[in-house]
Amino acid sequence: MGEMFVGTSGFSFDDWIGEVYPPGIKKQDMLRYYEVNLGFTALEVNYTYYAMPSARTMESFSKRTSKGFSFVVKAYKGLTHEKGRDLKAQCRLFQQGVAPLDGNLKAVLFQFPYSFVPSDENIDYLKELRERFADYESVVEFRNVQWSGEERLDMLRSLSLGYCIVDEPKLKGLLPFTPALTSSTGYFRFHGRNRAWFREPVDVRYDYLYSEKEVEQFVAPIQNVSRQAKTTFVFFNNCHAGKAVKNAMMLIEMLKRQPSAVSTQPSAEAKKSFG
Repeated sequence: MGEMFVGTSGFSFDDWIGEVYPPGIKKQDMLRYYEVNLGFTALEVNYTYYAMPSARTMESFSKRTSKGFSFVVKAYKGLTHEKGRDLKAQCRLFQQGVAPLDGNLKAVLFQFPYSFVPSDENIDYLKELRERFADYESVVEFRNVQWSGEERLDMLRSLSLGYCIVDEPKLKGLLPFTPALTSSTGYFRFHGRNRAWFREPVDVRYDYLYSEKEVEQFVAPIQNVSRQAKTTFVFFNNCHAGKAVKNAMMLIEMLKRQPSAVSTQPSAEAKKSFG
């Protein structure tokens, strides 16, 4: 069984203050608190979807975490949702932005919109992205159910592209929960099950707290993928009012009862660095 990391999709949210962060916490102290006090050893960075990553910000992230901390960075929307610009230049800018994370950057997540379907053109685009990110572990997340099926998974395996296993509302057109491994990296992303997904604004779309029974159903699939993968990441994206933290901790407690290699506690480096 490979290494397993559980964390959340983002950490810097005002509505986490008073829920999972102490009242009065400063923004610059949140990442340290996320690692040392909450005990997470991995983070999915999401702001980089909305804005091209800044080397200065990434350097700050690196300095505020221990040497053993792991980052996954979500690709800028210009690479997934607003294609047509100079791809070569966009890829170069993105890679320059994340460079300060160095060996702590474990993967790049490319999340595509519902309109991205498995056409020849789009499959060629995935191949080109893979080539331009040949030095990175890359994971793709699809929204459209047309990407389901073994044929599509085999295509990802042929490209050594990781498959993001999603749990999201069971609505027509969206992908079902399909625990599959297509590269050395297993990847789970839990969005919640808000059935008003298509009608809600983004900040409310992820307002969902998984019950203990629902989280418990994920334990076996996560372990099955982890047994085959070199590294497995599990991120909760139901970030509204700290629900992602609560569910991540719930899962960690369940995994602790099982024989696994889940990395959940502050590393020795974190304790040494931050005391």
